Amino acid sequence: MARSQQPSAIGSGLSIRVRLTLWYGMALALVLVTFAGVLYSVMARELREQVDQSLATAAETAIRSIEQTRATPSSQFEDLAAQFPELAVMDKFFQIFSPTGGVTIQSPHLKPHNELLSRAALDAALAGQTIYQSVRFSDESPMRLFAVPVFDEAEHLVHIVQVGTTLQPVETMLQRLLLLLLILLPVALVVSLAAGWFLAGWALAPVGGITQAARRIAEGDLGQRLAVPPVRDELGTLAATFNEMIARLDASFQEIRRFSADASHELRTPLTVMKGETELALRRARPAEDYKLVLESNLEEIDRLTRIVDELLFLSRADLGEVKMATLPVRFDDLVRDVQQQAAVLGQERGIQIVLGWLMPVTILGDELRLRELLLNLVDNAVKYSKPGGRVDVGLVTDGSQVRLTVSDQGIGIEPDALPHLFDRFYRSAGARTHAKQGTGLGLAICKWIVESHKGRIDVQSRPGEGAQVTVTLPLAIEN
Repeated sequence: MARSQQPSAIGSGLSIRVRLTLWYGMALALVLVTFAGVLYSVMARELREQVDQSLATAAETAIRSIEQTRATPSSQFEDLAAQFPELAVMDKFFQIFSPTGGVTIQSPHLKPHNELLSRAALDAALAGQTIYQSVRFSDESPMRLFAVPVFDEAEHLVHIVQVGTTLQPVETMLQRLLLLLLILLPVALVVSLAAGWFLAGWALAPVGGITQAARRIAEGDLGQRLAVPPVRDELGTLAATFNEMIARLDASFQEIRRFSADASHELRTPLTVMKGETELALRRARPAEDYKLVLESNLEEIDRLTRIVDELLFLSRADLGEVKMATLPVRFDDLVRDVQQQAAVLGQERGIQIVLGWLMPVTILGDELRLRELLLNLVDNAVKYSKPGGRVDVGLVTDGSQVRLTVSDQGIGIEPDALPHLFDRFYRSAGARTHAKQGTGLGLAICKWIVESHKGRIDVQSRPGEGAQVTVTLPLAIEN
């Protein structure tokens, strides 16, 4: 049976501050131990290399003394020291061996067991090689030995010079270094952990403010904002991003409230009309013609309700990505011309002319049905809010790799404070409600979705009493 994975013990139930301090401590301990090991190794190697270099120098002095005094097996250390005083004052000892390994000359303070020339040193000398050795005798400190062969002019081995010194000072220095490291490492680790604990607490202090603000926001206070520090570090960026998210949520909730209120108003109005007319018709017996008028009025309101519901359903499906858009070449100028001919019928009742301005031949990629719906909505709005006897101008021009459609009217215009909300669902300005009572406030929202689905942009420019101009910019499919 498979086991469920459990969180690690070091991470469960521990605060971020504790975990950061622990991870920091472990990383620092690893660094300190590595540093101490490297330092000890480098120091030991450097000290031993210095000892080896001093042995090589001492061996050169001993060889020079042998060559100049022409030492023989009967020579004494005192004879060599008389001509080369540096041999007597050196902190080292030396021995001279014959090619067979027998002692010829040696320092006077050597013990009997120190006279032995190791087999490895003798073989190296016979092969013409120098050799370094580290040896330790019982109850004595370790020693470092250096053996050098000496040849005559005929390349015959005549002497083997061995120089040595004690490693006790090196061992003592390394032991002191090790003791110092063992004392300083824990102290440095404790001090660093304390500093890490303090710094982690200082760095995470803004998180407490974020947590408290999040709790207040969860209780419904969407006006709450976090204090953003002047330095934009990671937490400052987090606070700014959090504020932006809350601002968007607040705007979304405000839009939902406004949408709910507007939708309730738009749906309640036809229902109220239908209910009032029906109740009035049922109060007493009436001629059949009166009932017919009531039913016709109710049918108009039902059509309005149906249109609102259909448009709401379309926008909901569009928000969910369920509305499929075709991507085919569309002759946009031909489509504008067809819509102008259809809209001309709408303007006849109010004496409004639909005039085609500059119409350049252009092709775009898109859904012809949705583009036709876009054009009909824009022209219908222009006709609806125009003054009787006015005109609506429609133009189509290219601008580089884009096509720009303009629909202008000479109607009532739009208040400046209403312009930012024109594309909100169910939004209708006070002037629009007074001038045309049959609107739903969803047409421009649908237009915006169609334009953005075609990777375009829609803008409105207007002044009260001076009409409005809607500009739609779409990318061209083919250069014309």
